[in-house]
Amino acid sequence: MAAEKVVENKQVIFKGYIDGIPKQTDMEIKRTNFDLNQQLPSSQSLLVKNLYLSCDPYMRGRMRDFHGSYIPPFVPSQVLEGFGVSKVIVSDNPNFKSGDLISGFTGWEEYSIITKTDQLRKIEPDDHIPLSFHLGLLGMPGFTAYAGFYEVCSPKSGEYVFVSAASGAVGQLVGQLAKLHGCYVVGSAGTKEKVELLKNKLGFDEAFNYKEELDLDAALKRYFPEGIDIYFDNVGGDMLGAALLNMRVHGRIAVCGMISQKSLSDPKGSHNLSNLISKRIRIQGFLQSDYLHLYPKFLEQVSSYHKQGKIVYIEDMNEGLESAPDAFVGLFLGTNVGKQVIRVASE
Repeated sequence: MAAEKVVENKQVIFKGYIDGIPKQTDMEIKRTNFDLNQQLPSSQSLLVKNLYLSCDPYMRGRMRDFHGSYIPPFVPSQVLEGFGVSKVIVSDNPNFKSGDLISGFTGWEEYSIITKTDQLRKIEPDDHIPLSFHLGLLGMPGFTAYAGFYEVCSPKSGEYVFVSAASGAVGQLVGQLAKLHGCYVVGSAGTKEKVELLKNKLGFDEAFNYKEELDLDAALKRYFPEGIDIYFDNVGGDMLGAALLNMRVHGRIAVCGMISQKSLSDPKGSHNLSNLISKRIRIQGFLQSDYLHLYPKFLEQVSSYHKQGKIVYIEDMNEGLESAPDAFVGLFLGTNVGKQVIRVASE
């Protein structure tokens, strides 16, 4: 019989449904006892130690009492959940064993029991790929960029590409993939630091601070005098409206995110939609989960690009589970630079 082993388990608790921008006070840190020898609830379950957690804008949508989305809302007074990299401690699942490293949905806590294991991925350790990259470059954001750019945007070499929120977890990879494809690429971001990062480290042809532009239509005309072929939209709102005015005939818009609207109780509608008709623009929203059959190809190709130095990836790493509420709120204030990750524990 195994010796009893009870450890402290810090957790991030969701206090209740919200309006507006998330605040640190919408979450709280709770400490509980956790029995590492407890019986697991099903024959597929895993007990894991969480190493890294991902902060993602879509989580804001789960903080409202709305059940018509592609993913259900969080439950008040329960642990938040999101993508994580974890180490298996105990497994009743034949597909995983103790010591395996995995990525997938887990709790925002130090230890979790995972019962939904069908979309977990086993990570093969690689000295050239940090574990945390499986939440960004090789995780959901990276695959979102890959599927959205290649499958939704249908790019051609020489085309003009605009990426909003371009220094974020998705946008930074979209821009680099577009450059590797032979496109001209411009990105927008919210600080001078991020603009310099786009141009000097991520290889964008041009970049601008949208907060300094009084007229977004004029800004896009300045950077795209011949118009935009592809707009990869991460923000929605006024930027989408301005992009519609500047699209070329048969342009494509991939709608990946609407972060400018996520914190509004009454989101604004988009303007200039008549351009969809006159310019025969194709606009498509998508989820990376629509393209999971492409994940092995994505993993091989993007890993290779990174190892060859053709792609770099910027992370914003916060230390300790206690930092998670601040880090998450920072997504909506623009304080993060690159993919926001929480380091919960070392391997």
